[in-house]
Amino acid sequence: MQQWYHILPKHTGLGAYIWIVFCVLPFFFIFRSSSVLEIVFGILMTFIFFLCYRWSFSSNSRMIYLFVSIEIAISLLMTFLFGYVYFALFLAYFIGSIRHRGGFIALYTVHLTTTFIATVMTFIMQMDSLFPYLPFVTIALIGVVLLPFTVRYRRNQEILEDALEDANERISQLVVTEERERIARDLHDTLGQKLSMIGLKSELAGKLIEQKPDQAKDEMRDIHDTARTALKEVREMVSDMRVASLEDEWIRARQMIETAGMNFEEAGAPGSVHLPPLIEHVLSMCLKEAVTNVTRHSNASVCQIAIDQGEEDTLLTVTDDGDGFSKDDYGEGSGLKGMKERLEFVNGTLKIEQNAKTALNFYVPTIIKQKEELS
Repeated sequence: MQQWYHILPKHTGLGAYIWIVFCVLPFFFIFRSSSVLEIVFGILMTFIFFLCYRWSFSSNSRMIYLFVSIEIAISLLMTFLFGYVYFALFLAYFIGSIRHRGGFIALYTVHLTTTFIATVMTFIMQMDSLFPYLPFVTIALIGVVLLPFTVRYRRNQEILEDALEDANERISQLVVTEERERIARDLHDTLGQKLSMIGLKSELAGKLIEQKPDQAKDEMRDIHDTARTALKEVREMVSDMRVASLEDEWIRARQMIETAGMNFEEAGAPGSVHLPPLIEHVLSMCLKEAVTNVTRHSNASVCQIAIDQGEEDTLLTVTDDGDGFSKDDYGEGSGLKGMKERLEFVNGTLKIEQNAKTALNFYVPTIIKQKEELS
């Protein structure tokens, strides 16, 4: 439920102090009257208006139309009796905040029509009460026409922003869940297998230590080597989990390629590419995996890394003149599958070209696209 001070319109282009003036201003018009009865009636109507206006923000859909009808009637009375038309601005703001399209159109039409008729009739019948304030009255009437649409547009924009924030939060949760599953798969494929082997070899060494001590020593050496291999793989996994910068990964890729004795070529500058952190991390991991495959398995002499950022997509290409991929490289345990899975998180794609050279083309969206605005 809103607090009492939330009845002051927000995001309308007018400051809160201006709206406070509009709250106090009716008393100036009321006390110009010579009749005590008119003064009491005007004060009573003003308090009833703001009371109904406050209830409008906290009522259900049916009661809203009743309160708005009372407010429109009071606004018309204040215009006829005292020449005060500015209650119409409060109504225009509230009507703009109504979400139901049919209710918005109906109330907007009624309020606009009655306000213009009341203003014109008051101007004709009591020119002295409105003519001195004609510029302000004109601005108020323009506000009655435009303010509801301005408020409605900004409310829809806030709804879209909230929906986008919720969607991004759900995406983040899905990414975390998928990353946990990937870590679980990696642990199962690395530590699970290695620890099972260590357990079997330890049991075998225990049986052989008295009968065949030399063979038992060989098994112990295998256990030692297996443990070191498992430790190395765990360290590599931890390294992969760290948030990667594309520019830093580009430098490491160059060092890795030159260390492997290959010629390094580059096109584009990673420092000039601006991507959301999640997309940059995924692209960096794909670059690392691709360059690792090139240095370990391709037997290439030249490796080129190129990047090109467009308005909608960013393309990272890793090209080498090595042996290329075989059909076995597309299986479950290959690095290609892991790269495709990472790219799917951010609606990216991987395209492979194999001619005289092998090129891995990584396409990722330059920005996280928002949903279309509500009509």
